[in-house]
Amino acid sequence: MPHLVAILAYDRLCMFEFGCAVELFALERPELGVDWYRHAVCAVEPGPLRGTGGVQVQAPYSLAMLRRADTIVVPGWRDARERPPEALLRALQKAHARGARVCSICSGVFVLAHAGLLDGRRATTHWRYAQQLAEAFPLIEVDPSALYIDEGTVITSAGSAAGLDMLMHLVRKDHGSPVANAVAQRLVMAPQRDGGQAQFVPRPMPSSSDSPMARLQAHLRAHPREDHRVATLARHVDMSERSLQRHFKAATGMGVMDWLVQERVALAKELLETRPALDVEAVADLSGLGSPESLRHHFRRLGLPAPSRYRRQFG
Repeated sequence: MPHLVAILAYDRLCMFEFGCAVELFALERPELGVDWYRHAVCAVEPGPLRGTGGVQVQAPYSLAMLRRADTIVVPGWRDARERPPEALLRALQKAHARGARVCSICSGVFVLAHAGLLDGRRATTHWRYAQQLAEAFPLIEVDPSALYIDEGTVITSAGSAAGLDMLMHLVRKDHGSPVANAVAQRLVMAPQRDGGQAQFVPRPMPSSSDSPMARLQAHLRAHPREDHRVATLARHVDMSERSLQRHFKAATGMGVMDWLVQERVALAKELLETRPALDVEAVADLSGLGSPESLRHHFRRLGLPAPSRYRRQFG
């Protein structure tokens, strides 16, 4: 039998993410010459199931279908702070234990996290949720820059449209690149996007708090070109280096030097977007990254396009 994809539906359904899964797996595609997917829309809870925009969804199947599914898609979740129903979590755990592939789009990662399917694994989600996910589930290695992360039988993707990238990745794994390319042509999308979601993250606004860590962040933002070292920054806030690192990570989720690199990259992105007269050398200097080689290195490391390409896309 063709591969069965179960697509979850729930009250206050994220319609874009749901629509992406339906578009990929629910349409018949006889022209491709392969055994295309079967699909089943499965209700997480009794209806009516309301979706964004005022629509209602009537799902023909229940969670019992997850016992037979080869792939399960969680198209977002209605509230990242809300624990999903226990029946859903148990159904996902049992399906995964027997070898089903479980995938999430955007905030749907919180459903997999509550089910314990991401412990000890890498995962991603929309950049707005990344810190919340890391704080709530410390056993997960959260990568806020990736469009999607494939951990074998568990696959997570970033915000909304990145779900299409992840779903196309599944088609490519299951049916090969020629079929995936043909599907992408029909969807009028790139078969595989370059870069990661880091290119879409806005530069964070300065904190209004008057805490030592907030003052230090403001100081680093005001002086990105200085040769900052942990020792000098610790003296700036009258702390030991170990205390600085501990307090800074508690406040931001990362070490002070890692945060500084991220801030410099964010400033470089802003300069590329808003200052077309600046060449790459000037952008590297003003952002504190030093040289064009260093600028390109950090853009590449964070999954960003090359600086000149980034400017063409977002300038």
